[in-house]
Amino acid sequence: MTDSTLFLAGNTPDAPRSDLPGLLTALAADLRRVDYTLDGVAGLLGESAYRALNRDQIIPALLATESALQIDAAGGEAAHGEKTTAALAAVVRLWLLAEPQKRETLDAALPGVRADGLVELGLLEPVPGPDRPGPELPAADQPAQDLLQAKADLRPYGWDANEDGSGGAELWVASDLAAHQQAGMLRHDHVLGIGQASTTLVQTTVRRHVAKALDLGTGCGIQSFHLLHHAEHVTATDISTRALAFTRFNLLLNAAALHLDPDRLEDRVSLRLGSLLEPVAGEEFELVVSNPPFVITPRTLGEHASGQFTYRDGGLPGDDIVSSLVAALPGALAPGGTAQLLGNWEIPAGTEWYIRPKSWIGPDADAWFIQREQVGPEQYAETWLQDASESRDRKHYRDAYAAYLADFASRNVAGIGFGMIWLRRPLSESGAASISRFEEITYPIEQPIGPHVGAAVERSDWLAANRLADAHLLVADDVTEERHQRPGAEHPGVILLRQGAGLRRTNLLTTELAGFVSASDGDLSVGQIIGALAALLGGSLAGEGGFDGDAFRTRLLDDVANLVSDGFLVPSEPAE
Repeated sequence: MTDSTLFLAGNTPDAPRSDLPGLLTALAADLRRVDYTLDGVAGLLGESAYRALNRDQIIPALLATESALQIDAAGGEAAHGEKTTAALAAVVRLWLLAEPQKRETLDAALPGVRADGLVELGLLEPVPGPDRPGPELPAADQPAQDLLQAKADLRPYGWDANEDGSGGAELWVASDLAAHQQAGMLRHDHVLGIGQASTTLVQTTVRRHVAKALDLGTGCGIQSFHLLHHAEHVTATDISTRALAFTRFNLLLNAAALHLDPDRLEDRVSLRLGSLLEPVAGEEFELVVSNPPFVITPRTLGEHASGQFTYRDGGLPGDDIVSSLVAALPGALAPGGTAQLLGNWEIPAGTEWYIRPKSWIGPDADAWFIQREQVGPEQYAETWLQDASESRDRKHYRDAYAAYLADFASRNVAGIGFGMIWLRRPLSESGAASISRFEEITYPIEQPIGPHVGAAVERSDWLAANRLADAHLLVADDVTEERHQRPGAEHPGVILLRQGAGLRRTNLLTTELAGFVSASDGDLSVGQIIGALAALLGGSLAGEGGFDGDAFRTRLLDDVANLVSDGFLVPSEPAE
């Protein structure tokens, strides 16, 4: 069987099997019964240990689960709730803490699938090496073949329902074991689990109903899970056969929660093997999301793909993987279609961060880049060498660190930016772009930010389609004003507008703009308010050549447009 069809058969080597529906159904039922969910795990561990676990610190969680296992191991007359807690503790220790468990413990905790079923699914394997005590009974003399360890990570994942009760889900996600769950470096075809980058993209994506969506570089399938709740059909691609195998396993394990028919998976999901947009050449989508392999890593002559970490390394020099993807994505979008992705970009010495990203955008695409972080070459090297546990080999770490610095120096790179990218193929017949925004926001913002990104795009479209001078505006509900002045001063020296929601911007106001905002109660049009301010302030603003009313109106109208674009002011009637 070829690589291109292995994952479709559900029995890819060295990946969980998805061709055993009976065992998948039994596993899902067992996990649900022991409450192996986000809330269940948090309740078992307690708040502080749960927070530590989310930082990949497992010791507090190990301590928190010991008492429940000791109750079960003692064989005393434990209450039903304690028995259930002991079963959950065993499952948590097995997968979240990578602690081997006794076969009989797993048979009792998960009686539907049992230990043998977990081994057959490719989720567990016998502990190798000499006999060793089990984690629950340290003093017991126990043969190694009766101890089983996690071969893959399996953890709860989910999100809350909307206010109307729709859209929520409780799932389980399988992926490769993370660095803190195993010794040595990660394998080069490592399938990444739930991480900060993937959840950032989830929170950033604008959710709207679409017919066709594309999850480019699906990994273990997290973006596809969310897309299935508002897309009629999802195409998920990846360059890794193992990644697609994990995605297929996760889709079928969670078929009920994702409203999938396991026997007709292709009705709603298409899994395709290939690099970037190659598997969907010639197709168009209304929405594309991607957490691509954007990490900038040193390239060497004669380098083979097997030497790269497929979950993060794009195989191209510098930031070429992101630049080429940004340039190509508009061609994969239907008219009005959008793409959202994460990325890194290099910042050459002596230039502003947005110069390179701006050069990637053609005239036929709307674009909005938000830089969330900027680091130097040293910090960047440290981050990604640690990410793959490459620091565990001192010589390798030194050589790899030096290679990073030499690579960045060869292109005169002084910094590396990370951020969120939104693209759109214009809907208009002219095909002319109307949105071109490049901004840096490094402070905390509201999450999920996706709804606010969507609202900002709607405001920009409204500004392009309407005559602002005729509009009636209101101050947004989350906006507050601050005035600062020195003691005894007659007037404030600083007037600020602040947003309490969304991107939480702060805007420094001129006296005339502050006056405009104060008058924006929906009664008067923008043109009427500006005219009144010109009459009121004209004398005080006049220079040696007098008051230039036209320049005043033009400047103030531009400032008002910026406040609308940023969400400080909103149309008093819904935008069409």
